[in-house]
Amino acid sequence: MFDIHREELDWGGRTLTLETGKMARQADGSVLATYGDTKVLATVVSAREAKPGQDFFPLTVNYQEKTYAAGRIPGGYFKREGRPSEKETLVSRLIDRPIRPLFPDGYKCDTQVIITVLAHDLENDPDIVSMVAASAALTLSGVPFMGPVGAARVGFTENEYVLNPTVDEVKDSALDLVVAGTGDAVLMVESEAKELPEEIMLGAVMFGHRHFQPVIEAIIRLAERAAKEPRAFQPEDVSAIEAKVKEIAEHDLREAYKIKQKQARYEAVGAAKAKVKTYYAELALTGESVPTAQVIGDVFKHLEATIVRWNILDDGIRIDGRDVRTVRPIVSEVGILPRAHGSALFTRGETQALVVATLGTGEDEQFIDSLEGTYKEHFLLHYNFPPFSVGETGRMGSPGRREIGHGKLAWRAVHPMLPGAEQFPYTLRVVSEITESNGSSSMATVCGTSLALMDAGVPLAKPVAGIAMGLIKEGERFAVLSDILGDEDHLGDMDFKVAGTAGGITSLQMDIKIDGITEEIMKVALGQARDGRLHILGEMAKALSESRGQLGEFAPRIEVMHIPTDKIRDVIGSGGKVIREIVEKTGAKINIEDDGTVKIASSNAKEIEAARKWIHTIVAEPEVGEIYEGTVVKTADFGAFVNFFGPRDGLVHISQLSDQRVAKTTDVVKEGDKVWVKLMGFDERGKVRLSMKVVDQATGKEIVKEKKADAEDAA
Repeated sequence: MFDIHREELDWGGRTLTLETGKMARQADGSVLATYGDTKVLATVVSAREAKPGQDFFPLTVNYQEKTYAAGRIPGGYFKREGRPSEKETLVSRLIDRPIRPLFPDGYKCDTQVIITVLAHDLENDPDIVSMVAASAALTLSGVPFMGPVGAARVGFTENEYVLNPTVDEVKDSALDLVVAGTGDAVLMVESEAKELPEEIMLGAVMFGHRHFQPVIEAIIRLAERAAKEPRAFQPEDVSAIEAKVKEIAEHDLREAYKIKQKQARYEAVGAAKAKVKTYYAELALTGESVPTAQVIGDVFKHLEATIVRWNILDDGIRIDGRDVRTVRPIVSEVGILPRAHGSALFTRGETQALVVATLGTGEDEQFIDSLEGTYKEHFLLHYNFPPFSVGETGRMGSPGRREIGHGKLAWRAVHPMLPGAEQFPYTLRVVSEITESNGSSSMATVCGTSLALMDAGVPLAKPVAGIAMGLIKEGERFAVLSDILGDEDHLGDMDFKVAGTAGGITSLQMDIKIDGITEEIMKVALGQARDGRLHILGEMAKALSESRGQLGEFAPRIEVMHIPTDKIRDVIGSGGKVIREIVEKTGAKINIEDDGTVKIASSNAKEIEAARKWIHTIVAEPEVGEIYEGTVVKTADFGAFVNFFGPRDGLVHISQLSDQRVAKTTDVVKEGDKVWVKLMGFDERGKVRLSMKVVDQATGKEIVKEKKADAEDAA
């Protein structure tokens, strides 16, 4: 019934298995990949014909995690997987980026890749397995795909690279890098690093590239036995159209790309395109056959790219007049929003980010429901890209894949420099509003985030900056571009984002639009990026070079104290009664961790101190010989009961009320009176014995000690 084909290899100390022919047999391609006990199913379906008028390649990648994979039931009311989580969105992008460049130009059939996590052993992250499975499924499908692609995760521990570290090993690693590519070159890199030098990062990329070659070879072996017949695909011959479009628009386009200002340049390019459209519209009126608007647009864009690319390669001069290494003018400002805890406006050329930092308490932490279990995240970074930032209208709604991906890239860049929770026990939320964009808004977010956090008084270890690098490559000739414009991104061959401090790299992301780049190009790009990063850090320092020494006026203050775990119940009280009372009466916010860590937050220092003292009296034990201020809660013939230490009451016997003989307790104290008492000890039944007569009720000082001191002075 089944025609099963399987490939196995030992990879990073675990067995990787690729199997096809048993599951999802109606898909164009399907592969079940197993690594350790983690299993994913990747399927590929591609339409046989493109939709009429289709003007782009409609590739969709959907990575989905099923909670049954880890033996869990989804949280929430419906108990069913809902919209994609941030992790699912990020992994979908991770898979999309290396496979998209390997489809031939002109292929526009609707194509969908679905990867489903069926089992997660909580050791091997499904993302790498999913990338391999998707590559294998595409290679088997018969769809025109110039793969296969391999992928690997690289860690760096004790000065050694680690292939495919486990989930726990990644936590202790100085590097978490994912690299993907073909047998010849690198296509994609995504990473977070703890301030590592360029040579370590480059070595990690090449280490990963070398070690996923056996995976590529295994996919090829599987394809030799199980791949479907390749689909016939022949790109349309548009050479005649290219010649005519060049004749009509080349001069105007060359003049347009001498205009440095973005909007004016776009108007000139639009006018040149309109001239081409007019020519073909008039030709159509004569009854001649004319190409579709889609073909005309593709040819026109190719002409644009050719002009821009060869201008850079031949003259070294870019669209806005810069050379390949120069960074656009930078203006950094901080503290621009009066009520915000921290704010910054970072402007680089025609790209601008308004970044705002807000400090919160433990109540503001985000709960993340993942396959590994539920955990709390105390650093949130949200990136917004409204359509007005590029002078357009557009849909406004929930964040898309681009917003989530760019926000996570900036998160990775800044995260290694954040203080630990013990040093700075705040929840941090950063929002980046892109108010203008002409390339590299994610790196503007990195710079603005660093400034906004320092403006808020967050003790960053070092300031962080980011820069986006581009590439123009024709044959053996290439040029690496620092701080790319939007047009250089669209018309170029690489988007290589590097973020870090003056001491090293904290995040690196690379996407390639050609069939890969070499180690030599990466080395040049990293070196050039370092020079640009140092320049940007210098410009940022003109606004703020280090974190402010204190929090802003409107930021909450948090004090941390630790209580015995067996006292947590006493502080919370039955049904939360005690802690609610503390919060209501002091005004402070209180968060208690399972390990006995208590965080008390308020913008008022007096509220924090009142709450701290209250909690201390609940969990601490009174000390014999100490003096406490208390309140008389009850009187009796034989003395007064005084509440002197949190919920603790003690008896002041009538003989201990005063030095003078007392006939009635109420002659000295009444209920509600504030009094000073000394803890004399405990009787045989453990009951508290207090004394008022040994304490000066006016000052709270012990009378016996004062008399003794006077006697010594007289001697």
